[in-house]
Amino acid sequence: MKKNFLLVLFLASLFSFNACSEDNDPPKEVDPAPEEEKELTEEERIDFEVKSFIYRGLNDIYLYKADVPELADDYFDDDEAQKKFLNDFSSPESLFNSLLSNQDEFSYLVDDYEELENQFDGISGATGIQFGLGLLKGSNNIFGYIQYILPGTSAAEAGLSRGDIFTEVDGEQLTLSNFNELLTQDSFTINIGYVENNAIYLTDETATLTDDYYTMNPVFITKVFEIEGRKIGYLMYNSFIANFDEELNAAFGEFKSENVTDLVLDLRYNGGGSVNTATDLASMITGQFEGQVFAKEQWNKDYQEYYETYTPDFLINEFDSELSDGQSINSLNLNEIYILSTQATASASELIINGLTPYINVVHIGKTTTGKFQASITLYDSPTFNDKNRNEDHTYAMQPLVLKMANKDGYTDFKDGLIPDIIITEDLENMGVLGDPEEPYLARAIDEILNRNQMQSRMKNKDHLKFEKIGESDMFKPTYQKMYIDKTPMIKE
Repeated sequence: MKKNFLLVLFLASLFSFNACSEDNDPPKEVDPAPEEEKELTEEERIDFEVKSFIYRGLNDIYLYKADVPELADDYFDDDEAQKKFLNDFSSPESLFNSLLSNQDEFSYLVDDYEELENQFDGISGATGIQFGLGLLKGSNNIFGYIQYILPGTSAAEAGLSRGDIFTEVDGEQLTLSNFNELLTQDSFTINIGYVENNAIYLTDETATLTDDYYTMNPVFITKVFEIEGRKIGYLMYNSFIANFDEELNAAFGEFKSENVTDLVLDLRYNGGGSVNTATDLASMITGQFEGQVFAKEQWNKDYQEYYETYTPDFLINEFDSELSDGQSINSLNLNEIYILSTQATASASELIINGLTPYINVVHIGKTTTGKFQASITLYDSPTFNDKNRNEDHTYAMQPLVLKMANKDGYTDFKDGLIPDIIITEDLENMGVLGDPEEPYLARAIDEILNRNQMQSRMKNKDHLKFEKIGESDMFKPTYQKMYIDKTPMIKE
């Protein structure tokens, strides 16, 4: 009996101890109920959609994808980690810029693809002055020098001409810190001066310019000179705009009917454009290489392997005999060409020089070119990145570099530019009249064609105004010095 009592007492004590222990223990942590995800505003939703489009496009097709760790396919553990990454950026622009390789100076993002499409078609704002910008040695002061005037613009109406100098906009001296703001206004007034004895002199004259919509025909000057029994064709071509391929072909039709024996192609102010147009132009210059390799494309590793495996012909741009609309190309069958360049000569212009070099004698005259061998493509926010079924909630598009162009022999990566055979510099005291056989650049080419040494003696020991060229008028446009492909890439699975 006593034994049973003790057992009951022990059990009661044990129960009492456990109860006290549970009362004194700190409360166990309980996971809070999952917080409901905050509902996004319409602005936040669209912002995230744009960021998602940017990441998806660069992760898929960007030429320098391998350079950017965040673009690796296995970088994020899950969708939530990727979502957080995208949301950490304050804007689509900041995300885009953070995902570019250090090798990339040319990819860009726009918030209005209609404006971008207009620029590819040659439609954009224009005051009418196409100018270079020079930084005077030993100062922060900048001056502009007019390279050519677009007809039918405010600059043409003001009577401005090639070689005119300006140092001020709206009465304010151009400097490194203000030139971008001053020269991108819708309307502004410039002073007018000139260069003499290696110094800038200003007049009391001014000109007011307005930035109006303008469609530029890149086939700027076409002439044929008959000199010492030679028929010399001259073409100043200022942009590879596909909309003007027929005009370009017509210029070559004129050369062909005139039986030109030599051709001077002036690409001094041509920053590039359509790869397809460049291929057509190369075919107009030649004609005897139809079906042969003009240029090879090199994409990122994934796309390169995909194309090489399934559609290797996609990587080849061949000399052709027809424009995209089926019109027959007017070919000159030349074995030699004289090409004029400056530092502004870029992308598709450089492709012409590089692509023709394995086939014919390319006499390159002028200054070393920009060094732009990559091409881009317009990506829209759609399932396949083309303009079909694109997201109608925003107008963002991007123009990332997607490939490098190499010539038949595989030569590419000329980041320091293409070095001319004959080096000359534009003389601001004597820029001459474009299309005139006495204009220094053209005269130098004609001297070379006729085996004359006149220009060399004329240029010998000549001093020039000391300045550093820092850009030109087109640098304010997103399409500046850009080369792009017109074909839609076959998106890999």
